[in-house]
Amino acid sequence: MVDQRTVDVGGVRLVCQVWGQESAPPLVLLHALGENSTDWAEVMPALARGRRVYALDLRGHGRSDWPGEYSLELMRADVLRFLDVLGLGTVDLIGHSMGGVVAYLLAQERPERVSRLVLEDVPVPRPREKTTPTRPDGELTFDWDMVVAVRRQIDTPDPAWLEGLSRITADTLVLAGGPASHVPQDGIAELAHRVPGGRVVTIPVGHLIHSAAPQAFTEAVCAFLDKDRDGD
Repeated sequence: MVDQRTVDVGGVRLVCQVWGQESAPPLVLLHALGENSTDWAEVMPALARGRRVYALDLRGHGRSDWPGEYSLELMRADVLRFLDVLGLGTVDLIGHSMGGVVAYLLAQERPERVSRLVLEDVPVPRPREKTTPTRPDGELTFDWDMVVAVRRQIDTPDPAWLEGLSRITADTLVLAGGPASHVPQDGIAELAHRVPGGRVVTIPVGHLIHSAAPQAFTEAVCAFLDKDRDGD
């Protein structure tokens, strides 16, 4: 059964969907740019077996607050406060695309808070060619000002993000979408190489791995998350 919660993380309210037994180990999901917690619906039943799963709407997305002030560092701070408010000490963490950037920023800033880290088709933090995004027509489920702010950071990332990957202590699985993804795959390989103990698994279905190949995604992720518990 899905439970919806609103958590105040210091003047910003984050909405999250919660699945699984309350006593089970916590797993936190962070969505991509322009998405929200409902994006995980197809893989949630498998992920919630034996886990307490928290899928957030990050600031500027979905039903969470749209405060008008945006950065990936602010999103990281929101997630850390979310963990503190709910009393979640060390968690497993999955981030897709932009959510993966937030996830690795958290894991490098507070390594003791992340036990296992899954980064789904996440770009390495190196400068890339700048483009000007075009606002879609009609009503949006996210704040367009947030898109502009975040895209600017991803185009020209802080050099400290790249260096900080070496501070991640979490066991890390990097999922790559293969040649069909718009994210350069050599950059994903570099990202995994820079994280101590990082490993790459390629599921060649493009950028949206968990929606294009939900069974392959959940099999890879669940095997990774359960590895130590099974004594492998």
